[in-house]
Amino acid sequence: MLRVAVALCLVVDAAVHLHLARGYQQSAPSGIGAGNLFRIQAVFALGVAVWLAWRGGRAAFLAAFAVGVSAVAAVVLYRYVNVPAIGPLPAMYEPVWFAEKTLSAVAEGVAAAGALLALSLTTGRSSAPRHGGPTRN
Repeated sequence: MLRVAVALCLVVDAAVHLHLARGYQQSAPSGIGAGNLFRIQAVFALGVAVWLAWRGGRAAFLAAFAVGVSAVAAVVLYRYVNVPAIGPLPAMYEPVWFAEKTLSAVAEGVAAAGALLALSLTTGRSSAPRHGGPTRN
């Protein structure tokens, strides 16, 4: 259940980023641009969502956590801090919240929290199959 919830949150995140990408590319039409960064982020989110839904496991949850926490950190950072352009990366300061941005941030945060919860629930568990007792030689 947790695996499906985290994967769905990543899909929502990716869908919002893909939907908004065209408009954000205008910030640097000939460079990397925020739109292309949105597309790259969406590809990672979708890839991890598929991996999580298909196979699951600690590595997939770790990747889901990384995607979710990095995306929510970026949206919050660029909402409240006017970070200047760094090399080919554009300045993406946007001091407002709107419906799609909020939806994406919530989905990213829930994905990160859900993945962290899943990782904490599997800590210490062995991935080796259990056979019910010691083996004899």
